[in-house]
Amino acid sequence: MKVIKAFAVSVFILATSAVKAQKNDLGAWYMYFGNNKISKKLNLHNEIQYRNFDAIGDLEQLLIRTGIGYDLTENNNNILLGYGFILSQPYLNGEKTENIEHRIFQQYITKQKFGRFNIQHRYRLEERFLEDDFRMRFRYFLGFNIPINNKELTPKTFYASAYNEIFLHFDRPIFDRNRVYGALGYVINKNMRIEAGYMNQLQENKNRGQIQIGFYNNIPFTKN
Repeated sequence: MKVIKAFAVSVFILATSAVKAQKNDLGAWYMYFGNNKISKKLNLHNEIQYRNFDAIGDLEQLLIRTGIGYDLTENNNNILLGYGFILSQPYLNGEKTENIEHRIFQQYITKQKFGRFNIQHRYRLEERFLEDDFRMRFRYFLGFNIPINNKELTPKTFYASAYNEIFLHFDRPIFDRNRVYGALGYVINKNMRIEAGYMNQLQENKNRGQIQIGFYNNIPFTKN
């Protein structure tokens, strides 16, 4: 309980920092990720991201994703077909607008382990159905989880998390954005963990920071 309270304090400090830094264009993302086994080979992906221009209350984007994945090898080399609903509320000339996007995506995830380094590669292709446009995008994600107080990511383990993800359009401009992330995580039990960190997003003409708080749920829906 002391460990969880300490982590909660860290999350509170990050959220407070976001409130104080609103004028510095620092946003906050609150995220839930579910990856739940529905059979020995199949998994259900479910995800909600609530993204704000500030700490809370000024919605930038609501993102909901779901999909069905298949393990090519046991608990690894997963292919997935998914759908995403994205509600965006950007500011245009000082006025808030609203856009809706429907997105189909295909991805491949493979994992590696070197010592304490747990490495994940994700390759994702997206077909984006915007209100007045259609675009295709490729994303490559390279992530690391490194246990701190234990050798493995077992329950009650603190870990460092980091990733880089690049987004590329199939048409011009080719470069869309790049995200760099660093965080502290805590493994609650074998199926749940939480992270709190900072992500910097670089776009062609914009560079913006985001406080991120994420909860991960891998509770299986099957006993197999």
